[in-house]
Amino acid sequence: MAKFENFVPKATADGSFTFFSQEFNEDFHSHFGAKQESFFKFVSPTQLAMAAHKPVLRLLDICYGLGYNTAAALETIWAVNPNCYVELMGLELNLSVPQAAIEHKLFDNWKYEYTAILNKLAFEEQVQTDRLKAKLLIGDARKAIGRVHQLGFLADAIFLDPFSPPQCPQLWTVEFMQKVALCLHEDGLLATYSCAAAVRAALLTAGLHIGSTPPVGRRSPGTVAAHPQNSELNTHIALPPLSQAEKEHLLTRAAIPYRDPQLNDQAHVIVQRRQQEQQASSLEPTSRWRKRYLPHQY
Repeated sequence: MAKFENFVPKATADGSFTFFSQEFNEDFHSHFGAKQESFFKFVSPTQLAMAAHKPVLRLLDICYGLGYNTAAALETIWAVNPNCYVELMGLELNLSVPQAAIEHKLFDNWKYEYTAILNKLAFEEQVQTDRLKAKLLIGDARKAIGRVHQLGFLADAIFLDPFSPPQCPQLWTVEFMQKVALCLHEDGLLATYSCAAAVRAALLTAGLHIGSTPPVGRRSPGTVAAHPQNSELNTHIALPPLSQAEKEHLLTRAAIPYRDPQLNDQAHVIVQRRQQEQQASSLEPTSRWRKRYLPHQY
């Protein structure tokens, strides 16, 4: 267990546990509830309960972390269709994180049925069963996403779950989102917990349409995205509309996205580049937008 001494289980409001990342100076999950966040911020917006009727489902879990989003997805899919064949690609920077989740028995709290699968994935980086083919790609997700695309992997659902944009801007840039969009099936859905205007602007710039997902435990919503033809033409995956406040937020300086032209800049360089662009911008100051909408509980 010495290898995992930096990962100390921390209780969240729904009784599940998370870890604190010393590298990114943030918890891996919301203190309102790590488990509920996986179901309501990722699994529900990507409509996996409905998609599970397909014979094959492909999932891309960006920032696999403790494995909660994958765990929630498998539980949801196989509850609806035990015969659904799942292909999973997980991107993770630090393999010690999912291993620590297993070592600390965090899934015991879930009463989780598929811990053996998550165990094998965490310690062997791949799993093959009669209904699952799963692989973890370890390292910088900016490099790994290129491999996913080269393999021709098109996900029915993408979970985009990095640390917050100020702490991990390299995985919220326009260039990274463009790579991610290439890995989303034409009928697929992408979900993230973030409603940051910079994140939404990057998704839009990458050619996706966006919608707002319900708040979970806190006031701010999440975001769901799809390729344009789907959000417009297929009513079964119509995206929840943005509020007027959210639309106007995208017209402020907060919506200037992070950029990483060669997908290799350090975080502070990416942040500084955006700050300089904001300072030179003629867009409305975000403070003015806040005065209009924050008193109205946005």
